[in-house]
Amino acid sequence: MQSNFKPSKQHAVDPQQTAIAVLAWLANEQDLFGRFLALTGVEPSQVRHAINDPGFLSGMMDFLMNHEPTAMAFCEATGTPPDVLNAAWLHFSPPGLGSGEY
Repeated sequence: MQSNFKPSKQHAVDPQQTAIAVLAWLANEQDLFGRFLALTGVEPSQVRHAINDPGFLSGMMDFLMNHEPTAMAFCEATGTPPDVLNAAWLHFSPPGLGSGEY
């Protein structure tokens, strides 16, 4: 029996690239960026080094994904498909044991 299922031609996107795009977008959204920095305690001068810290990236992705309108604004502004953003979020902030996904 032949299947009519055709695999998606969507290319895999590097979660690190998506995270850098999120940071660039946030940096251009002054109110959001200021709020994000205030919540993290990171100074603007420390961001360049913080991008190499998985914990910083996890927190940044959580910040974006915990407010759907903000996440969708990022997707719309950058042309990033929501599933690519979600995959990057899961890469940096995988579900915990309490989520039932393990």
